[in-house]
Formats: sequence, C-alpha cells, structure tokens
Amino acid sequence: MDDQPRAGARAAPAADAQFSAGDARAALHAAECVHSAAAVQSALDAQAAALTTAIGGDAPVLLAVMTGGLWPTVELSRRLEFAHRVDCVHATRYEGARRGATLRWRLAPRLALAGQCVVIVDDILDEGHTIAAVQSACRDAGAARVLTAVLVRKQHARLAPGVAVDFVALEVPDRYVFGCGMDLHEYWRGLPAIYAVGDYGG
Repeated sequence: MDDQPRAGARAAPAADAQFSAGDARAALHAAECVHSAAAVQSALDAQAAALTTAIGGDAPVLLAVMTGGLWPTVELSRRLEFAHRVDCVHATRYEGARRGATLRWRLAPRLALAGQCVVIVDDILDEGHTIAAVQSACRDAGAARVLTAVLVRKQHARLAPGVAVDFVALEVPDRYVFGCGMDLHEYWRGLPAIYAVGDYGG
C-alpha cells in the first residue's frame, strides 16, 4: 500500500486511537462513491483475463502486499482458472495512518521465489515507493519473472521515477480513497465499492 496524500480531504486526526467507530460511520456517510461494487467486479474480471493471457503456462505465486493487497488478491485468485499459489509480504509506510513514513518490513514471503513467476498484488498505486521496494525484493530473491497488478491507480504526477505496474483495474481521483482492501484508519477495508473521503466533521 502506497502513501495517500490528503488532497481534497480533511486533515487526519493526530492518532488512530482518536478515530472511533462513530467517526468511521460518519466518514462513510459523507464519502463519495467513485466506483460502484458492480464496476469493481467488472474491472477485476477484465484484469484477471489480461493476467491469464500474460501468464501463459506459468504457475505463478500471487504475492499479496498486506494488508490492503489481501482483498484484491483473493478476488483475482478466485477468477484464475490455472494453477497458482498465494503468499504475502508486509511492507508498510502507514501503520494505520493516512500518510506514509519510512518503509518498514514486517513479514517476508513463506514460499521460495527463486525461479518463480511472481505476481505482486496491491490495492493502490500512489507514489509507488512500496511497490518498487517489493519488486526489487522479489528480483533479489531470484524470481524469474515479476509482474505487478494493482486494483487502483491514483491520477496524479507524483509517481516515483522508474516505477511501473503491468495491470491496473481502475483509476481513482487524487483523493484519499477507501474500500476494497483500502482502509480509513483501519476501517472499511471490506466494502465492495470504492469511496473518496469527504468532509465528515470529525
């Protein structure tokens, strides 16, 4: 999960402990739906089809970037009709906040990646620092092929130099978004649609 700047949204509370379930409900009520559940499902269908074409005869490892990448990884996995394995890595710049800091590695893959086709799956491509670090780690581990799929790409010009992904399901505006694996202070990851934060007065 990459850093999401607060463009178009209210400033975050000083700490997540100050953001309650009531705040989460108010934020959802005030949020704008930018992609409906039906639109997300349709985009995932198309992304899975493109991935199937690109993989060929490989039996890849789908590598979920925790925690946001878990939701799109499961959604892609159940659409793929070829043999594949699933693993995860936890590299974060968030720790539950709405702005990233120093990249921290908290969990390495369990499976050996050497000689494997690896498909990194994450929820959002924002500035790209986390994805770039995971891509580099997979190559350093000896992966024969590294592909990257993200559920959404944020529309702005702040992408880190040299960062590229292979499969993008949807585009989102340059606002803080949540749902479909993306969180708002750890709330609402499981929503089937994607929302942009509005002014909820918290």
